[in-house]
Amino acid sequence: MKQRADMKEYIKGYKIYVAYEDDWLLIVDKPTGLLVIPTPKNERHTLTNILNKALPPNAGPLLHPCHRLDRDTSGLIIYAKGKAVQQKMMSEFKNRKVKKAYIAVVQGKLPEQEGEMHSAIDGRSAVTRYKVIKKGEGFSVVEAQPVTGRKNQLRLHFKKLGNPILGEDRFAFRRDFKIKAKRLCLHARALEFDHPVSKEHIRVESEVPDRIKKFLEEK
Repeated sequence: MKQRADMKEYIKGYKIYVAYEDDWLLIVDKPTGLLVIPTPKNERHTLTNILNKALPPNAGPLLHPCHRLDRDTSGLIIYAKGKAVQQKMMSEFKNRKVKKAYIAVVQGKLPEQEGEMHSAIDGRSAVTRYKVIKKGEGFSVVEAQPVTGRKNQLRLHFKKLGNPILGEDRFAFRRDFKIKAKRLCLHARALEFDHPVSKEHIRVESEVPDRIKKFLEEK
């Protein structure tokens, strides 16, 4: 088993970094603007295709994503080496045994320093916990933990709260934002779980990207 804490570049020409790797799992730091898998348009330039093309000859099973991040969200994503391990890891997500922490920059001031949002998505219950870690002029930096794993959950919940994520252009109009951001300021920062094969407790963290770091550094 090996873990890379120093985040080496994984593929030359791509800002894709390895946060953790062992005989069964690979966790990489996905850049913003990149799909995990193709949409119905059948795009070829996806994270999954890039990673599998980078595998050396006779490397063994293909890599399969165990969960998803949308195109505009950056951060940590788990890949399984083979379908059997993928099913085990996906079961951990389904049973809510994987803790996920995101960092986001949202518009305005949140109603509470920390709280919990309960708002159904597509008719299914959805729960998000959040904590404000910094307040700025016209923005707030928050740590968010999605208890459930609904599609676009964080983006929809913060929009409904009245504090859309900066850079949002799907569920809010960018022209309505006082602070402009070219990219969605949402990053999957940490993952914590018990390994589905080795049973070892795993916690992996990702470096905050520059587009969010600047908000943390502002006085």
